[in-house]
Amino acid sequence: MTSVLASGVVAILISIFAGPRFIALLRRYKVGQRIRDEGPVGHQTKSGTPTMGGLLIILATLVPYAIFSSYGARSLAVIGAMVGCGLIGFLDDYLSVIRRRSLGLQGRWKLLGQVLISVGICFVAVREGISTSVFLPLVDTHLDLGPAWYVLVFLIVVGASNAVNLTDGLDGLAAGTSTIAMLAFTSMCVIGFQVGQRALSVPGVDGGTIGPGLFDVQSQTSETLDLAILAAALLGACVGFLWFNSYPAEVFMGDTGSLALGGALAGFAIFTKTELLLPLIGGIFVAEAGSVIIQVISFRRFGRRVFLMAPVHHHFEMKAWSETKIMFRFLIVASIFASIAFVLYYVRFDQYV
Repeated sequence: MTSVLASGVVAILISIFAGPRFIALLRRYKVGQRIRDEGPVGHQTKSGTPTMGGLLIILATLVPYAIFSSYGARSLAVIGAMVGCGLIGFLDDYLSVIRRRSLGLQGRWKLLGQVLISVGICFVAVREGISTSVFLPLVDTHLDLGPAWYVLVFLIVVGASNAVNLTDGLDGLAAGTSTIAMLAFTSMCVIGFQVGQRALSVPGVDGGTIGPGLFDVQSQTSETLDLAILAAALLGACVGFLWFNSYPAEVFMGDTGSLALGGALAGFAIFTKTELLLPLIGGIFVAEAGSVIIQVISFRRFGRRVFLMAPVHHHFEMKAWSETKIMFRFLIVASIFASIAFVLYYVRFDQYV
């Protein structure tokens, strides 16, 4: 368990101490954010703020993972999802910078990349014997989706990455809410590891199988520890990044960071078998994406807008809420949602396998 704590601390230190030089490097190469004209007028003052800060988050996550983990297949798959989605975001940011426009990579190429990432996750899931069933916490039963589970994986990858991307519209909002989500996943993985350790201490259990998924105790315990180390590292990286991204932001994570965080969230949900808890763990992300969907449908079908501006954090900006007030209130709501998800996991953690 010391490795989990150490992973988070190392990630924080890397982010904080490498941050100033990294920001200076972005300024030197004029890697500045382009602000869309259709956004809130007050955001135009942020134009030129260094972006692609997601590279710092990824670096601060990978280093402690490389030091403390055992490189389990499941944690590596989550890293693959994070880095893969981050690469898509990097290309988007890079094209925006060199074209000096707020529009970067075309949507179809983003979607293709997310399809390939989903295929990679499914490949690892098959090799690792991940069940195609999902646990329904409120009715306390498992539902086997069969081949439809692989479609669910794709929807989770696309939904999570794009939802975090939509949330990244205020200083510190995406990083703050991702911190809360990663805290939930870290706690869940720690519980899973402790359960495995207790099972291994029982005579005759070593190498046996437990739970409805009939997983190998020794292998599962090691994999869960690696996931906990990775989640703690990403948690620490987000906390360290907030040092520079809180209002007024010195650097933005850009699509590089928001898509990477979304990919990581998707990976953790899939390999911890908490697919149906993800909407609670990332409650703010769901609200942000849902507000855009509602706004588009309402305007196209009825010619009316439900929100003053979407995503919903812009709605509150238009109501004269300060960025700081919006961020902290959203963090409170995110904490409530994540706490509910954690309780649902805790009371029946033996079923999430």
